[in-house]
Amino acid sequence: MKYDNEKYGKRKGFLFKNYKAPYQSPFDKLFDIFRELITHTSGDLDEALDWLRELDKEYKLTDEDYTIDDFIEDLKKKGYIREEIEPDGNGGMVITAKTERSIRQRALEQIFGNLKKGSSGNHKSKYQGRGDEHTGEFREYRYGDSLERISMTESLRNAQINHGMDDFNLTEDDLVVEETQFKAQMSTVLMIDISHSMILYGEDRITPAKKVAMALAELITTRYPKDTLDILVFGNDAWPIKVKDLPYLRVGPYHTNTVAGLQLAMDILRRKRNTNKQIFMITDGKPSCLRLNDGTYYKNSVGLDSYIVDKCYTMAQQARKLHIPITTFMIAQDSYLQQFVRHFTEANQGKAFYTGIKGLGEMIFEDYEQNRKKRIR
Repeated sequence: MKYDNEKYGKRKGFLFKNYKAPYQSPFDKLFDIFRELITHTSGDLDEALDWLRELDKEYKLTDEDYTIDDFIEDLKKKGYIREEIEPDGNGGMVITAKTERSIRQRALEQIFGNLKKGSSGNHKSKYQGRGDEHTGEFREYRYGDSLERISMTESLRNAQINHGMDDFNLTEDDLVVEETQFKAQMSTVLMIDISHSMILYGEDRITPAKKVAMALAELITTRYPKDTLDILVFGNDAWPIKVKDLPYLRVGPYHTNTVAGLQLAMDILRRKRNTNKQIFMITDGKPSCLRLNDGTYYKNSVGLDSYIVDKCYTMAQQARKLHIPITTFMIAQDSYLQQFVRHFTEANQGKAFYTGIKGLGEMIFEDYEQNRKKRIR
């Protein structure tokens, strides 16, 4: 049926078409896959390229006009990989800092991209008053407001409306003040469990944890440069790592020394001047290890050892006294482990999330944004 536009007028509606993906060059298509493989192989370039060749054979990612070898040459030209010669004369190709930065950016897009549409991204505290960031909202002048906060444009506009141009007069009732908010600054320590259980049971849990850390680091350095993020890993012991080390992070043959991780995290935060401090802990296993005063290790992987667990509760209480909330992201479904986390959270008055690896990133980012909107005292 055909409608006469002149008779019925223009009709408005929706035009549905088949989805067409945005154009990507052959290099860009392969580069997306390459970055994902580099993350899964912990920065092992040779292994990542071997996987890429296998995927090419199975899914026909390239053709005769652009091959995997052409892609590798482009990686060299663009500065994503380089030749590295060791002192003994041996060497090979390795990824560069440019690749590491690109991996962090991709992690940020993957994890935080879903939250952008629902968040204004203001990242402010809930406190209004004589802050250092304008909100764009106005209110009437009140006695005690400082003169620099008066919006002259809005105030003059009110005066014109209220008194007219012929008898222009600016009174106190015409004055308008722009609201401001305090910018909250946050110091965060992210603890990542690298005990052996993070790759047991046929599930790769360390890769999502690495992605979250890389994305969080990229978010803070690009959007909230006044915030600080320190990252530490814990197994039998705990030690800090740099952001650039994240793509190469691997799980080791370790037990889980949660106490060592918390001790190091609190030592780091004690040196920070920010009022807001917090600890994020990603773990999938129960605490099973302690380092004793004589340097030896006390280990027990059977059930929940009361000696180790009590030490964890003590650390949680100490963090509470220092006004450092701990948010635990527990990647485990065992009821007795969840009970331990509940008691640990009660001791700290923090928060706990019982999650799988799928929604880990979104949960951490939402919690990070929420915590920065309030002052933790």
